[in-house]
Amino acid sequence: MNGAAPDGKKLLRIAVGLAETAAATASRMRAVGVSGVSSKSTVSDIVTAADRAVERGIVAELGRLRPDDAVMGEEYGAAGRAGPVRWIVDPIDGTVNYALGLPYYAVSVAAEVAGVVVAGVVRNPATGDQWTAVRGAGAHKNGRRLTGSTRRELARAVVGTGFGYEADRRAHQGRVVAGLLSRVADIRRFGAAALDLCLTAEGALDAYYEKGLAAWDHAAGGLVAAEAGLTVSGLGGLPAGPTMVMAAPPALHQPLAALLTELDAAGGP
Repeated sequence: MNGAAPDGKKLLRIAVGLAETAAATASRMRAVGVSGVSSKSTVSDIVTAADRAVERGIVAELGRLRPDDAVMGEEYGAAGRAGPVRWIVDPIDGTVNYALGLPYYAVSVAAEVAGVVVAGVVRNPATGDQWTAVRGAGAHKNGRRLTGSTRRELARAVVGTGFGYEADRRAHQGRVVAGLLSRVADIRRFGAAALDLCLTAEGALDAYYEKGLAAWDHAAGGLVAAEAGLTVSGLGGLPAGPTMVMAAPPALHQPLAALLTELDAAGGP
């Protein structure tokens, strides 16, 4: 490899190819029947044979195409070398939906350079919908440019969220939702963070927040949201991360952040 900085558009083309192949694998395995199901952190935090097979396929293909790069995946952790690019992979985001046959799950692939995500793709194998972004070049769904919601009043906003797997964390998150529900138009919980971020990017949701996400949950979807013009952050001046990922149009970001801070959304277990 030469010393030139990796090109985000080139990395996106690779990511899209990986996601398309991975989505086909996930769909094919789902049609045959869900197998190899086991639990991780709790009985409701599951992994399937398809999760493992999809991630192995992505890692193997990256080893062929970009042998000097690093990979971080949800199921197998770190792989590859400490090269200029790190690929962040969620083989199936929304595994519970996948196992239940609900058409709301995704393959998420992001490319990170020097700690900054520069390209990402989220693909829903059940619908064929695909969201892509390159840092500085905008976000798209199936080729259509995304600009997020134009909502300006939090009281009229539909807000997406998600819940953790541990009972104590769910109880705290339930209290946050109870406090939020009377101060926004409505709440939605679909069960796949990457897709939630993409729905916010296209304006189907006005805003989104969730505590407890790992990098593979929000790396690609967070870039899609940011490139659609949304503010993606944590709370209290922190970047998006395990304590909070929040995405909202600028007009909604500050009031939603203030309300989530008031409700201690980043606190608890």
